Amino acid sequence: MLLVDDILASPFRGIFWIFRELHNAVQEEAVNEAENITQQLSELYMMLETDKITEAEFDEREAILLDRLDALEDDQMEQEADDRDDL
Repeated sequence: MLLVDDILASPFRGIFWIFRELHNAVQEEAVNEAENITQQLSELYMMLETDKITEAEFDEREAILLDRLDALEDDQMEQEADDRDDL
């Protein structure tokens, strides 16, 4: 009977595996995006320190990058809350 159960459940296991892999890929992409934004912020601070941009340009670009970073963190927190609710 276990063999029949395994055969009948295998398509569902495959679909669940695909969803898990997609979920992991999305999480990895979010982490990479956060690292990219952090790197851009670092470069922006260097540009300000070397007087390549003005304070006003710095403030404008920094606000955009920080908003993107906040949005990513909010999305991650929502995802984690959803994952806990699913358990």
